[in-house]
Formats: sequence, structure tokens, C-alpha cells
Amino acid sequence: MPYDQLMHQALALAREAGQAGEVPVGALVVDGHGQVLGRGRNRRELTGDPLAHAEVEALRQAASLGGWQLSDCTLVVSLEPCPMCAGAALQAHLGRIVFGAWDAKLGACGSVWDLPRDPHIGQHPEIVGGVLEADCASLLSDFFQDRRHVGKILDDKK
Repeated sequence: MPYDQLMHQALALAREAGQAGEVPVGALVVDGHGQVLGRGRNRRELTGDPLAHAEVEALRQAASLGGWQLSDCTLVVSLEPCPMCAGAALQAHLGRIVFGAWDAKLGACGSVWDLPRDPHIGQHPEIVGGVLEADCASLLSDFFQDRRHVGKILDDKK
């Protein structure tokens, strides 16, 4: 499966999120033929919903097309899923999780935690990390650097 092409689509969604003032994360759910079933981007600030992560949005959209069991599907996301999103992916019985940047703070697919490979959980999707990692990581670091810069300017004006 062409993960780079799919990750470019997830990055486009992440850029939309960043332009809207959200943490720039984008996600897709694709079926076994590479057809996109769901798209999502972070919308927590817009909606005031702490569950409005890109992955959850994409999973909800995909499940609305034919059911919650997505075992032949792949989640493609620009940032390693957090515990909530990794858990949602497991609950959807996804066959594969593909992500770009690793998350040393809240990553739950291999960096901080590894929920999909936990021996206590019956579902074990394939994990593919680091797809277009530099592009995904720079989008996030640029976003946070810009926010810190703006915050410093505001602090200096006080």
C-alpha cells in the first residue's frame, strides 16, 4: 500500500487543522483497496470537545459507512496516536495503524506506551511508524514554535 501518498493526504488535513488554530494532526481510514472511508483533523478548539481528535473523527466517519468493525482497514495519521486514539483504533478492530511523527509525550503505539502490542489486549494491528516522519514532525514543531513566538510577543507587550 502506498503509505507516502496516503500520508500526504493526512498532512493536508493536518495543515487545515493548523490553519484553524488546532494542533496540526490529520487522519484517514482507508479500506484494503486504498479507498478513503473517513477523514479527520483535530477540532478540539473549534468544538470544545476533548474527544475531537483527528483519528476519532476519521474512525467515526468510516464506521458510519458500514459498521464499527474495520478489521480490513488502515488508520493513517500524521502523529502517533495518543492512548485514547490507540484505544479507539483497537475498539474498531483496525488491521493496521500507520503514522508519521513519533510522540515522545503521549505516543501509545510504541514510544511512551504500546497499547496495540499489549499482551492483555486481544486485537493486535500491524504498526508502521515514521512514514514521512520529517514532514510530519516539522509541521508540528513549526506550529508550536509559532505559538511560543506569538506568546512571547504578547508577554513582552505587558
